[in-house]
Amino acid sequence: MAKSRSKSSGARPQRSETAETVRFMLKLALFVLIFRSFLLAPFSIPSESMLPRLFVGDYLFVSKWSYGYSRWSLPWGWPLLPNMHWSTPTRGDVVVFRSPGPDDHDVIKRVIGLPGDTIQVRHGQVILNGTAIPKQRIGDFTIPVSPNYDCDARFRDVAAGNTPICRYSQFRETLPGGRTYTVLDRGEFPDRDDTGLYTVPAGNVFLMGDNRDDSADSRFPAPDGMGYIPMDRIEGKALVTFFSTDGSAEWIKPWTWFSAARPTRIAQGF
Repeated sequence: MAKSRSKSSGARPQRSETAETVRFMLKLALFVLIFRSFLLAPFSIPSESMLPRLFVGDYLFVSKWSYGYSRWSLPWGWPLLPNMHWSTPTRGDVVVFRSPGPDDHDVIKRVIGLPGDTIQVRHGQVILNGTAIPKQRIGDFTIPVSPNYDCDARFRDVAAGNTPICRYSQFRETLPGGRTYTVLDRGEFPDRDDTGLYTVPAGNVFLMGDNRDDSADSRFPAPDGMGYIPMDRIEGKALVTFFSTDGSAEWIKPWTWFSAARPTRIAQGF
C-alpha cells in the first residue's frame, strides 16, 4: 500500500504580502534617496528673483555631481558626508545652494564672481575685476499676470486680447569668455544699483539674481541677503526645466491641470 507523501519539513515559509510590500517600499525609498542625493534632484521656483530666465511655478532638474558633494547634498543637510568638491562653478552657471543662517533653505542664483574676484555695482552695471560687464538694452520682457505672478501697478500693461501683463526693461549681459544671459532692471535703487567693492574670499562664490532689483543675493549680508556663499553649500547645477504651471490649477477640476501648464517653458536648458 502506497504511503501518503508528507509535506517537507524544509519547505520555505510563505512570505506575507504585507512584508513584501514593506520591503519593496524600503528599497524604493533607498533608491530615490541615492538618486536625489548623488545624481538628479527636482527643484521648484518659489520666487521671481531669477526672472526672466525662471518663472514662479517652473520645475527643473539639478545635477548633483557637477561640483562635488557635501552634507547639503543629502536631505535636510544630514552631516553624513565629508566635503568632496572637485570642480569650481563657472561664471554664469545657475546653481542651487543652501542659504546661510538658522532659517536655511534651498535657493537658486547665478554665479557672477569666483574666489579672488572683485565685484562692484555702479549705476546698475556690474564691474568685474575692474572691468564693466557689457550690458546691452534689448526688447522689454513681459509676463502674463497669473495666480503665480502679480506685479506692481507701475509695471502693469495690457497685451493683445486685453490680457494683463507685467512689463520690465530687459538687458543682455556678457561675461568674460562670451557667456550671455538676460537681466531685468526696475529702475534706480541706490542700495542695490550702487554698492561697495566686494572681494570674493577663497572657497566662496558671489551670486546674483537675474531680476537685479528684486533679489536678496551676495550684494547683501545675511539675514537680509546671502553674502558670500561657501562652496560646500552648493548643492548642484541647474540643467533643464521639465514642467511649469501658472498656478491656476485646482485639484477638484482635472481639466485645469492641463490648462495651467506652460508647455513653452519645458525643456529649456541653461
